[in-house]
Amino acid sequence: MTQVTRLFDLLPHYAEKYRIKDDVLAGKENGIWTTYSIAEYREMADNISYALINAGIVRGDMVATIMPSRPEWNIIDMGIMQAGAIHVPIYPTISEADYKFILNHAEVKIVFISGKEIFRKIEHILPEIKSMKAVYAVKETAGTEKFLDFVETGKKNSNPELLKSIKASINENDLATVIYTSGTTGNPKGVMLTHANLLSNVKAVVHIPPFGEEGKALSYLPLCHVYERMLNYMYQYLGISVYYAENVASIAENMRDVKPEILSTVPRLLEKIYDKIVANGRKLTGIKKFLFFWALNLGLRYELNGANGWYYEAKLKLANKIIFSKWRAALGNKMQVIVSGGAALQPRLARVFSAAQIPVLEGYGLTETSPVLSVNDFSPDGICFGTVGKVLKGVEVMIADDGEILAKGPNLMLGYYKEPALTAEAIDPEGWFHTGDIGRFEPAGHLRITGRKKEIFKTSLGKYISPEQLENRFKESSFIDALIIIGENQKYAAALIVPDFNHLKNWCAIKEIPYTSDSEMVELPRIKKRFQLEIDKYNKFFGATEQVKRIEILDKEWTVDSGELTASMKLRRRFIMQKYSDLINKIFNISEE
Repeated sequence: MTQVTRLFDLLPHYAEKYRIKDDVLAGKENGIWTTYSIAEYREMADNISYALINAGIVRGDMVATIMPSRPEWNIIDMGIMQAGAIHVPIYPTISEADYKFILNHAEVKIVFISGKEIFRKIEHILPEIKSMKAVYAVKETAGTEKFLDFVETGKKNSNPELLKSIKASINENDLATVIYTSGTTGNPKGVMLTHANLLSNVKAVVHIPPFGEEGKALSYLPLCHVYERMLNYMYQYLGISVYYAENVASIAENMRDVKPEILSTVPRLLEKIYDKIVANGRKLTGIKKFLFFWALNLGLRYELNGANGWYYEAKLKLANKIIFSKWRAALGNKMQVIVSGGAALQPRLARVFSAAQIPVLEGYGLTETSPVLSVNDFSPDGICFGTVGKVLKGVEVMIADDGEILAKGPNLMLGYYKEPALTAEAIDPEGWFHTGDIGRFEPAGHLRITGRKKEIFKTSLGKYISPEQLENRFKESSFIDALIIIGENQKYAAALIVPDFNHLKNWCAIKEIPYTSDSEMVELPRIKKRFQLEIDKYNKFFGATEQVKRIEILDKEWTVDSGELTASMKLRRRFIMQKYSDLINKIFNISEE
């Protein structure tokens, strides 16, 4: 049996250990699912390795991918690493300036893209990438080479003995990938991860899925993000089939198609799913509407291990039969676990989905830690709502005197590519990585994140505010899609709010308020008053010095393309502060003089 010590060892491991099936990987294109068996996966990966070698790619060369998640991403990933090259996965949603920086900084030789939508973003800068030899596109794209022709080239120039020799020379501690973090300021940083880094994380979390090779995973998060990438390696380690969603908008339909047992997500999607469920509940009438909200309120009070008593459990059993069963059906009726990461999850979402027999496990980590440091799991006392679980076996986590979370272990990066000074800033002389997050341990050993060290600010009255904590609570409101808490060096905290415009439209329809445009609606006194009621409701959870005193309601959503969100859906705080500086000055009555 193959020992999995390098990432490409997952392929023979899969072939030797698990039953033959034709859907190791699957992707949907033009309404049709295309599947790959392990034999097809291995053959294509080998052909890519041969083609790369034939193209003059040698050990240590950088090869990039820019594409949404799809089966070809995995095939290319394995082909790159088997040839001894370094995989540089790049987000499909970053700016032209970031593409230029990354491709030049990494001295990328070859880039694989999905098609013309990506090529349009990079074609103008390609003459400035002196290291670049060729661009290959999965879908036919003018100005690029064809991916399938590249695979065919490998097939015609196969050299099994040479490839075997190259693979044998690769050590588990060799560099496997450089992942450029999207960052909220400055140029992206290239995180160097080894085969051992990523596999240590894989092997530390394989106990979590409560099913085996018969299971299916639905994957929609970008594989260029280390969180989804590591989980995809875990699926392959366990023999779980991976189906790639067409896009975010099609996830609901794809779940009904695939009937997955596991989904990894970021809180934003769960919030959207929950809001849609509640919006549909509001459309019900009579006894159906009463029962829906009775079950919903029951779920929001859910506690683990029957802690609410037998009477609550009896009611919950009934709620699961008549209401929550429909939630499960909407997710394909087989969902056994949803893993949430990348940002803070509202505890109420973990409660209500768990009450509906769709357990949500929140975890925590960073690109620099491959990524998971801690996660809730199904072991006794393994789940604690509002926390990111217990620290993984083999990983060390310490809380510094100032509350910062420090970590070390086999999952810790080699450093930042070509940036020794930045590496020295992040990893201290004793080997502790400084995460920049603030947290504490609960009595049972669960880690609770309380904020970002750099984002905590002080008001002019000398009171500290952790904006993420407040933001996460306010986002529980169905009216609020996103917000940012501001107030550094000011007398009070304030907020810029992005409404959930779909919910606002539904509310206006119920209240018989004619809906004209987003920009006009947010200026209506009645709308402003309704949002103030939401702020007043959630302010009660905070002390007087933390409460939001003033708000401004914005008329446009925040997106990656418009710049307010990073590719991993985090707030780009500095960008937001600059973009809305006039509005912020107005909130705090700051003179421009």
